[in-house]
Amino acid sequence: MSEPTLINPSALQDLDPEATLVLDRDGRILQRNRAADHLSQQCLRCDAAALLPVNAPALVTACLDQARAIEAVESRTGNCILLWTFVPVADAGQVLARGRNATNEIRARDEATRASRLYRLITENTTDLISRHAPDGRFIDATPASWRLLGYWPEELRGKPLEEVFRGASVSEQIQETRRILRDDGYATMTLQITHRDGSKRWFEIAGRAIRETYTGAVIEVVSISRDITARVESEENNRRLADELAHTARLATLGELASSIAHEMNQPLATIVNYASASQRYLKQARANPDCLDRVDDGLQRITHHANRASEVIKRLRAFLHKGQKRTAPVAINDVIRNVVRLCQWDADRHGIVIRECLADSSPVIAADPVLLEQVLINLIRNGIDATLEADPANRETPAQITIASCVNNQQESLIQVTDEGSGLDDEGLRNMFTPFYTRKPQGLGLGLSMSRSIIEGFGGFLDASRADKGGLTLICRFPQTLTARKRPDANPEPRAND
Repeated sequence: MSEPTLINPSALQDLDPEATLVLDRDGRILQRNRAADHLSQQCLRCDAAALLPVNAPALVTACLDQARAIEAVESRTGNCILLWTFVPVADAGQVLARGRNATNEIRARDEATRASRLYRLITENTTDLISRHAPDGRFIDATPASWRLLGYWPEELRGKPLEEVFRGASVSEQIQETRRILRDDGYATMTLQITHRDGSKRWFEIAGRAIRETYTGAVIEVVSISRDITARVESEENNRRLADELAHTARLATLGELASSIAHEMNQPLATIVNYASASQRYLKQARANPDCLDRVDDGLQRITHHANRASEVIKRLRAFLHKGQKRTAPVAINDVIRNVVRLCQWDADRHGIVIRECLADSSPVIAADPVLLEQVLINLIRNGIDATLEADPANRETPAQITIASCVNNQQESLIQVTDEGSGLDDEGLRNMFTPFYTRKPQGLGLGLSMSRSIIEGFGGFLDASRADKGGLTLICRFPQTLTARKRPDANPEPRAND
């Protein structure tokens, strides 16, 4: 039987897919295979020695002296990252250096390391709670912020259902509704008040995103971010309270300015009541001699009742205007509000010889608003119009000056209230700044009326703006986005009709 033919070592190296270099004790290259030449071309290097680590001679010496292989030695050349293994061949006093291109592998590993470090940095230091949940809501994992926000460490939360941790009134119903939205839309947010583990009440804003199974689309996990917004909610509530206080103060100031006119309005029905009461007393004294006088007494009492009711209505309107309390939004008929406002402002207008002209839509638009606050805005706009008209010297006019207040619904189904005066108007700078807080051209003005009026209208979802009127002066427009309904004839002509 013949002896088998041995493979030439150089031929064996050429068959190796990894780059192989034969190095002597001093680290010089004695031989290399085809894969080493190919690796040099990949790394744009003409000399294979440039592929080796810079400390290759020391590695060769250590490899031979210690009679052991040295693995995973990194070298970088150009844009390539190589990993080398040094294997000693003790009998020949040589070393086999085997290398491979590990650029993508090492960069992916470095990127994963950076991402992991960044993830740990974010999760361990964020003030918001980041958590993972099973489809049924049970906690899978949570960041350390859970201790500060909920009173539970992450280890305690694992496996707990949401309803056990987020305790509070109607929380379960909100969680069920959010779970349904997550299933249908994949993203949901909710704001709820919960009870902290220590018993304190806190407001949370929670945003969750569903993670779905690739093929079936079923929700397999939910990632959520929970933020404590207690301070923000309390600040907003405080701002609302301060706004209500400011609005109430403004109403008191308005009443003070209208005091003399109100006294005149109240004096007229009271004086009439006194006159009819005196006349009725005289007719009663004559009733025995002349029974027909009883009819006059009856008529007088009816008139007394009528004027007493009129005085009562005046007081009732003033009490409603001055009423202090929480904002109550309800459907409001714009035309009714305008008529009430005109009655309140008529006293001041008559005193200055100015006519308030109503131009109301046939079908009264109905909007969602607080009637008292809306009245406050319109009174402010009308009184501003009166002041502007007085500055334009209405005494020299041939006809009495007019303030026009109109209502209508435009083609975009927006409800509009327009207050137009006959003053001298404003220049471009005045139009730009008139709604800015503390901007005023009145010597005694504070510059808060129009700013506060715009804030109130925006609170109803509308907008307050101004433009120059056709005949001079200004038109202030309260624009509400959509009409809820109309009092009568929804198909009526939206153009306003004159109602002097």
